[in-house]
Amino acid sequence: MANNIQVKVMDKVLHVVLNRPEKKNALTQEMYIGLANAIKSGEENSNVKVILIYGNGDSFCAGNDVKEFQDSDSRIDSENSPSIMYIKQLMKAQKPIIAAVKGYVIGGGFTMLLHYDLVYAAKDTKFQLPFVKLALTPEFGSSFNLPFLVGRHRAAEILYFGDFITAEEACKMGIVNEVFEKDELMNKVLDKVRQLTEKPLVALKNIKNLLKKYPNSILEKTIPGEMDVFFERMKSPEAQEAFNAYFEKRKPDFSKFE
Repeated sequence: MANNIQVKVMDKVLHVVLNRPEKKNALTQEMYIGLANAIKSGEENSNVKVILIYGNGDSFCAGNDVKEFQDSDSRIDSENSPSIMYIKQLMKAQKPIIAAVKGYVIGGGFTMLLHYDLVYAAKDTKFQLPFVKLALTPEFGSSFNLPFLVGRHRAAEILYFGDFITAEEACKMGIVNEVFEKDELMNKVLDKVRQLTEKPLVALKNIKNLLKKYPNSILEKTIPGEMDVFFERMKSPEAQEAFNAYFEKRKPDFSKFE
């Protein structure tokens, strides 16, 4: 876990790095715990004013580890799962959380961005919410966050079809703040972050609280029921068919469950 989530503090910025590049930073349960602990440490560290999250390798995050989904058992539940620990920590965070993304941003790697304060992307970034293709449902509060951000009809299109979205499209929808050339991304984002570290922290916290107060009040009611459905779907025959098809590199056949 320690190797898959790397943390360092530099110039009042907590750098949180997803470090599983051989799997395009697909998230394991241990990585969620590492992310939750990283956010908590940044909140408690008086030398940190901004939290910056990005991925090692050619992608930000390819979502949850599909093998863990397929092998999930009763110990994973909607109240105590590591992923929920992480989302709760994100919702409690008072300091600005910034993401720099590139390559693939899929599933949980996408929906967690909807809790961040600012998101910057490289031109090569491809966003996707493929829940329906895995016979799953939205998680991490995205059934509220996504339509709240982009509108209900656009959110329905993204979730019903599960197709890829380009960085430029994501920027037009408001999911991304700005798009940069891939080789300029980190320098541009570090400059944005530096500007934030020069702002008064208490004012930043107050602004964030005002921006998040209403959405968080809704999310606190939305997420438990949303995750109950999600984890129930994980155990469903349709989801198991989708997982098997994924590993067997074939198209899933859902017709036998209708």
